[in-house]
Amino acid sequence: MASFKIGRLQEDILRELTAIMREEIKDPRITPDLTIVRAELSGDMGHCKAYISSLTDLSRAEEACRVLTKASGFIRKELFHRLKLRKSPELHFIADDSIAYAADISEKLNGLGLTEGNAPAAEPDETEF
Repeated sequence: MASFKIGRLQEDILRELTAIMREEIKDPRITPDLTIVRAELSGDMGHCKAYISSLTDLSRAEEACRVLTKASGFIRKELFHRLKLRKSPELHFIADDSIAYAADISEKLNGLGLTEGNAPAAEPDETEF
């Protein structure tokens, strides 16, 4: 029962963190190419890890994590009011390069010609009826 509540709250926190990052924080280092990949909430709901990724490079995500860490008090207050929580979790921002990694793999697959539209045809099975 508790894991369902934590999972639902993780999704709510992810949605609200994204909205706060886009609408409320006016720092020029928070650019539209930044994405919150996932949010992990601890079992006691006291700590939340938010993984930040950038389309360009990891250094931009690390810089955004520093900015968001400095603004974490404001973000916690906004989360508290938007989600109507009993207590707001302590936020930890972690730079993640998963989007750049996925884009690199996609580019490599496109170079090989193994995309969805032109995947190689499977050989017919000899035991067809």
